Amino acid sequence: MGTMKFPKRYLVVILTFICTSVCYIERVGFSIAYTFAADAVGVNQASKGTILSTFYYGYACSQVPGGWAAQKIGGRKVLLLSFVLWSATCALVPLDPNRVFVMVVARLLVGVAQGFIFPSIHTVLAQWVPPHERSRSVSLTTSGMYLGAAAGMLFLPSLVKYRGPQAVFLVEAALGAMWSLLWFKYASDPPRSEHPKATAAGFGESALPINGSEKLKLENGGSSIRSAKIPWKKILLSLPVWAIVVNNFTFHYALYVLMNWLPTYFELGLQLSLQEMGSSKMLPYLNMFIFSNIGGVVADHLVTKRILSVTRTRKLLNTIGFIVASLALMAIPIFRTSGGAVLCSSVALGFLALGRAGFAVNHMDIAPRYAGIVMGVSNTAGTLAGIIGVDLTGKLLEAARSVDSSLSSPESWRLVFFIPGLLCIFSSLVFLLFSTGERIFD
Repeated sequence: MGTMKFPKRYLVVILTFICTSVCYIERVGFSIAYTFAADAVGVNQASKGTILSTFYYGYACSQVPGGWAAQKIGGRKVLLLSFVLWSATCALVPLDPNRVFVMVVARLLVGVAQGFIFPSIHTVLAQWVPPHERSRSVSLTTSGMYLGAAAGMLFLPSLVKYRGPQAVFLVEAALGAMWSLLWFKYASDPPRSEHPKATAAGFGESALPINGSEKLKLENGGSSIRSAKIPWKKILLSLPVWAIVVNNFTFHYALYVLMNWLPTYFELGLQLSLQEMGSSKMLPYLNMFIFSNIGGVVADHLVTKRILSVTRTRKLLNTIGFIVASLALMAIPIFRTSGGAVLCSSVALGFLALGRAGFAVNHMDIAPRYAGIVMGVSNTAGTLAGIIGVDLTGKLLEAARSVDSSLSSPESWRLVFFIPGLLCIFSSLVFLLFSTGERIFD
């Protein structure tokens, strides 16, 4: 081991991959555990939708502050603090659907804490990862979300069945604590000496938080540093930023609706038991893991080999991903078997993940120095999609009960899947028209 040189940036990327995996184990785990507990005491679908969407209110509130904090304090520190907070909340709060106020406060706290995570990750990756490795680094990191969701869907229903829903919270808290220890021990800011060309390349030293004394180095021949002033107006009025925002909204609308309501669709819409479905229920998220990394590798290959420009690469992968996903989403209620539903949801989520090699990496193309800030703005929209989509789906299903009390007919679920399908088509057009792969923020 002493003779092997393992680049530190690879270790950082691996740790951020594990980070997103653990976060999504928590999110899927809460959906499974709460649904089990709520159904046991007769909570209706609209009320379930409200509790499931509460997380996203807290998540939305902390996205932009998370980007600001990561920019000022450093993504590494903010990431650690956010993990400790949500892990402690999971460990200390009881899962009781009848204690609505406690559940709402707990989910808000977890949402606020996790809202700091992705802006911090993007700030960390902008510091460590050179431009030609960004697509696959971001794709690997974000694919952790899907592997975590797949693992949650595979193992947690059985944990709930044999140990009860509270056991899910304890397992999630333990995973969060273990990751925090790993991050504390192995993560660091990139040494400035390792990146002499960081400012020109748009990563490393230019993206690190600075203190006042370092500004004096400029007159004495030191390296140039970024301005502490964040160009909020330029960011908020930028059409390429809004192209990312719109696509982030749509991606998360589809993802959160499926993540929170797919278990209910299997159990009520198709009359299937999650336990009896075995490993097939994890396939949609496993497919996301695979396609996310395929998208990253393909994007970096197209850019590195100069087959396509960065702009055309982002637009190509985003368009293919979102258009195929739209068709698969709208086909879900047509198929009335577990195999058909799993296939369509797997294709939909897989190609949405492929599309992330377009819009989700674009933050670091157009604004490497402010990647955390732009990610915070973009992810706020994605979080609003979670609030709207998860809550709206509960209300649509409750309204459908007046016609079909069992929610077993395809008509009860058609709007649930058509809305994200149509959003995918609209978003892909917006990205084609307004996105760019060029750096537009100095």
